[in-house]
Amino acid sequence: MTENLRDIELTLNDGTPTTLNTLAGSDAVLLVNTASKCGLTVQYEGLQALADEYAGKGLTVVGAPCNQSNGQEPGTDEEIRDFACTRYNVSFPLLSKLEVNGPGAHPLYKELTTVPDSDGEAGDVAWNFEKFLITPDGAVAARIRPKTEPQDPAVTEAIETVLAP
Repeated sequence: MTENLRDIELTLNDGTPTTLNTLAGSDAVLLVNTASKCGLTVQYEGLQALADEYAGKGLTVVGAPCNQSNGQEPGTDEEIRDFACTRYNVSFPLLSKLEVNGPGAHPLYKELTTVPDSDGEAGDVAWNFEKFLITPDGAVAARIRPKTEPQDPAVTEAIETVLAP
């Protein structure tokens, strides 16, 4: 990794510049690329449940909308925010739409995609709702592929391991 992931510049869904450090403080971060028109969009419910359950325990969930998987996030930042908040009661931070793969990939995702998953596979984000658990010091504790639901033991155990005293 070339720099601390938590210091890479990002933009919130409302246009405000930020970083993961600004969003999460000393919390761990579960960063998830999201999409509104995907079969996995219902994972917003599970992500919000994680955000609620672990908010006071040191976890911040952050959504990173992306339109690279079959154009399943075609809306504007405002439309994305309205959809997530109205349909799924999302209260965790959403970033401005970004790219996660290819030459236009956001610098954060250029770093994240070098990290292997539990099977040792690094490379492109496979699909919408791929999850990266980032520790308070900026290390990637887990890369969790899209079809793994937010309440899956693989996710909650990784979170609890990172949050353990």
